[in-house]
Amino acid sequence: MPESEIAIFIPAYNAAYTLPVVLDRIPNEIKDRVKQIFVIDNASPDNTYLIGIGYRETKGLDKLEVFRNETNKGYGGSQKRAYRYAIDNGFDIVIMLHGDAQYAPEKIPYLLEPLERNEADMVFGSRIAGLPLKGGMPLYKFLGNKFLTMVQNYMLGMNLTEFHSGFRAFRCAALAQVPFSLCSDDYHFDTDIILQFKIKKLRIQEMPIPTYYGKEKSYVNVIGYGLNVLKSMFTYWLWDKGLLRVDKFDACRRK
Repeated sequence: MPESEIAIFIPAYNAAYTLPVVLDRIPNEIKDRVKQIFVIDNASPDNTYLIGIGYRETKGLDKLEVFRNETNKGYGGSQKRAYRYAIDNGFDIVIMLHGDAQYAPEKIPYLLEPLERNEADMVFGSRIAGLPLKGGMPLYKFLGNKFLTMVQNYMLGMNLTEFHSGFRAFRCAALAQVPFSLCSDDYHFDTDIILQFKIKKLRIQEMPIPTYYGKEKSYVNVIGYGLNVLKSMFTYWLWDKGLLRVDKFDACRRK
């Protein structure tokens, strides 16, 4: 069986300080193995893009590509660009690793295992299944995550420990089966795509990961994010009951 062609996607915003740290921490065996590492700088006002280019030249990492959105496309918008790029370029697996160093690049081989054993179509690292408070997760974020996850599991009949991790790996053939371009451009893209995977009966698996919160700045409005997640869930519930037509869900059944 031929080895999978793998890409690592790094969404970055104002990550001039943390991006080199993230790249340095990707295990050498993974750097050697993957076909490409690509950064999408979401129109950062700092030097994220130039830092990425400089890293490639200084380290001689030829498989590193650095792209820049000329205008801020949102967190979800950057994911749309990345997954379309991964599909169009023939990758088998794409891993999303945030550029703010909150997720451990050392765990990439761990996330890859279920995909390479063909046991999953999406794998994400769950902080809640680990020890998030010991890793510095603020209590309000922990409680908010637990509340939203409880609601989402109840509405979907699922049993995930969280829905909100940004450390994810996808089988590109599975991504090609869902209309992710219709998902939100905002942070709740992560919820929307899980809903699409559920509609398509694609396999989702989670793996416990360590949590790290440092000096990096979060750009997520947690109240707005939570309300958007609940709105997306309620919209899905209405759609599932046949009470509402929703393009991003209707298209799953047509695709």
